[in-house]
Amino acid sequence: MRIVIIGAVAAGTSAAAKARRNNETAEIVIYEKDNYISYSGCGMPYYLGDEVVDLQKLTPRNPDFFKTKYNVDVLIRHEVMSISPTEKKITVKNLESGAVIVDYYDKLVIATGASATVPPILGADREHIFVLRSINDMLRIKDFINAKKISKVAIVGTGFIGLEVCENLVGLGISVTLIEKLPQVTPGLDRDMAIHVLHHLKEKGIRVILGASIQSIEAETIELSNGVKVEASMVLLSTGVRPNTALAKAAGISLGTANAIQVNSKMQTNINDIYACGDCIEHFHLITNKPVYRPLGSTANKTGRITGDQITGGSLEFRGILGTGIFRVFEMTVATTGLSEKEAIDEGFDPVICHNIKPHKPEYLNGKEMVIKGVADRKTGRLLGAQIVGKEGVDKRIDVFATAITFQAKVEDLFHLDLAYAPPFSTTKDPVMYTGMILDNIIHRNRPVITKTELQKLQKQHPETHIMDARAVAQFKKDHLENAENMMPENLRKKTAKLDPEKPYIVYCNKGTTGNAAQNILLNNGFKKVFNLSGGFKQYKAEQEDSL
Repeated sequence: MRIVIIGAVAAGTSAAAKARRNNETAEIVIYEKDNYISYSGCGMPYYLGDEVVDLQKLTPRNPDFFKTKYNVDVLIRHEVMSISPTEKKITVKNLESGAVIVDYYDKLVIATGASATVPPILGADREHIFVLRSINDMLRIKDFINAKKISKVAIVGTGFIGLEVCENLVGLGISVTLIEKLPQVTPGLDRDMAIHVLHHLKEKGIRVILGASIQSIEAETIELSNGVKVEASMVLLSTGVRPNTALAKAAGISLGTANAIQVNSKMQTNINDIYACGDCIEHFHLITNKPVYRPLGSTANKTGRITGDQITGGSLEFRGILGTGIFRVFEMTVATTGLSEKEAIDEGFDPVICHNIKPHKPEYLNGKEMVIKGVADRKTGRLLGAQIVGKEGVDKRIDVFATAITFQAKVEDLFHLDLAYAPPFSTTKDPVMYTGMILDNIIHRNRPVITKTELQKLQKQHPETHIMDARAVAQFKKDHLENAENMMPENLRKKTAKLDPEKPYIVYCNKGTTGNAAQNILLNNGFKKVFNLSGGFKQYKAEQEDSL
């Protein structure tokens, strides 16, 4: 059996390695048009910032490695020009010599990856405009920064790569301006979580311009749609990627979401004996069961392994994704899994959300605060998604949430997880458990929370709404919600008889816990409508500052 693989980065090499582990006699050939293979693309921002100084650490494998270890032939600088499914042949061009050959296959794997999206901007072809998708892109950027002694950079887009590069360039002493056409940074987050990232960026001295697109790029300046001009002697376009599927489309292979290749759970395309994996394929979402395009290195490796298993008679099948992602920007970790609140609404769910602000371990051991947004389905109680921002412990929690969602956990299940505890690692009730408790209280125990936006709507509809600040007097005097009355829980117990139980009440504290205590007092005394402000005054204030 002759296996031919097109593409030798994450998915293609993973497929080849698994195929060889399963079958010692198959001929396995990989064609790759680039000169670097099996590299760590996710590590490229850290090479730009000198956090990684040895290129070999990002490119540890070459064709000789695969030949020696796996008996796989990797031909770099060879581009597959066409596929003939009826003849089971491909046409390949040697990019060094120009020679064209015809090869055949018994099983064909398409792992052509994705390319950076370049918006149609006047001046986008200038020499100081870059994208970061490959090792060669990275090296060109590094050489340009060093040769030109770059001091001002504009980064267009505030997704994972844009913010990771921002951090690393600032570490080199370069001034960075971030430009985002949306009204928030980090498009993968809900806006009420993205504000924490925005505040963090501003604290680090980063200029952030939101709600503006680029009109044109000149040698040293960028003109924006809002008339603002930004000085920049280098520009990085970090505006997303598109799947490389022209070759597949020309061969009659069906495309789907975002023009990515349609595959089934066995990584099979619509054409017999042709498989696809990695960033060129669409996936399906574990919650919605709908096709999505979420290219990530972890998923590329996974789908490559499944492909290699399938083409050699194995039984592995792809089970879908949640879109779990994580990145670091300066000292902040940002992570998400499952559906955002907006996505849940778009998919027809009636979502319940909460903001849970807790330290990742006890404060007496210097626990660092994290903000967790939980999203659940009101009807079934199923956990739908989670977003977290914080300085430490975020990765551990997002993985617990991802695992729980994968196995269709309900919010009440989170409290019952037997999670590891010792003071150096967590609090007695882990923040994951607290999130489940809050959502369970909302859905099943008549302990509703209210967001800043919902509060403003309620006040318009019911001007008689009574707002109670359950914090200490000194905190109240420092700052509080408009028209709020300071009422600590110990005082509230004494005054419930004087309050109208038919009016709506809003209670809040700094982060939500004492607000819940005040809420319990009122509800247990027969009050009908009592809402705890989600995330407390801290979350409210963050959102308020975002709207100023």
